[in-house]
Amino acid sequence: MKIFFSSRCLEYEFPGHPESPERVRISSEYLRGKGWPFADPSPCAEQQILAVHARRLVESVRTGGFYDPDTPALPGIYDYALLAAGSAVGAMECALGGEASFSLMRPPGHHAEKARSMGFCYFNNMAVAVAASLSRVERAAIVDIDCHHGNGTEDIVLGDRRVLFVSLHQSPLYPGTGLSSRQNCLNFPLSPGTDGPPYLAALRDALERVEEFDPGVVGVSAGFDTYRDDPLTAFALDLDDYREIGRMLGGLRRPLFSLLEGGYDRALPACIESYLEGMGG
Repeated sequence: MKIFFSSRCLEYEFPGHPESPERVRISSEYLRGKGWPFADPSPCAEQQILAVHARRLVESVRTGGFYDPDTPALPGIYDYALLAAGSAVGAMECALGGEASFSLMRPPGHHAEKARSMGFCYFNNMAVAVAASLSRVERAAIVDIDCHHGNGTEDIVLGDRRVLFVSLHQSPLYPGTGLSSRQNCLNFPLSPGTDGPPYLAALRDALERVEEFDPGVVGVSAGFDTYRDDPLTAFALDLDDYREIGRMLGGLRRPLFSLLEGGYDRALPACIESYLEGMGG
C-alpha cells in the first residue's frame, strides 16, 4: 500500500471551514508514525482536467472568477487542485502497476461537476484519474463510499459505457441527488442512522454489480464522514466497519486506488488506517 501526500495541500484554508488542513495534517502524521509508506504526488496536466471539465470551469478556478461560500476562490487554489488531481492520477497508475494506493490529498473532488465547482470540490479528482486510466484499460469502476452522493462524478460519467459508478450515501443530505439509479450510475440511498449491518449489506450488493462489470481498475471515493461521530452527517459506522469495507473492496482482486473525500471528525486518522488494514495494506 502506498500513500500519496504532499504537505503543499496544507497551505490553504478558509477560517471555520470544515474541510480544513488540520484533518489531513493529523492523518498524515498519524499514518507516518505508524510506518505507512508515503510517496510524493505531481500536479496533473491541464489537458487531463479538460478531459472531464468544461474549459470555462477550468478558467474560473484559475482566475478566481466564481463565488461559492462552500467552495471559496482562495489564492492559489488552481495549483492546489491540480496537485490533488495529479495525486489521484498517480494513485491510479500505482494501482495499475500492481500496488494498491491511497491519495491523502485535498481539495476533495466528487462534488465537482463537468461545468461547476461545488461542495468543497474544484476539480473532480476521481473523474480525472478514471479518464486517464481508460487509455490503459477497457473498463473502470468507481465506488463512492462518502456519506454524500458523488453528484459531480455521476454528472461527468453518466452514459459512458466504459465506466460503472456506484454510490452509497445518506438521503436526505446535501446535495440532494442520487435518489435513483440511471444508466451506468447505480445509487444506494440509505437512511440517516444507518449503521454497520445494513451498510455492509448494501455494499455487498454494490460490489456484486462491480464484479459483473469486470473492470480493469477500481477507484474508491473514500469519504469517512460515514463515521458515527462525524459532525456533518448522520451515519453510524465504526472502525471495525471500515476494516470490513476495506476487506470487501480488496476482495474484488482488481487494481485498486482510493482518494480521500470527506471525513471531519478527529477520528479520521484511525478510520483511514482501519480501512487500509482491511484492504491488506
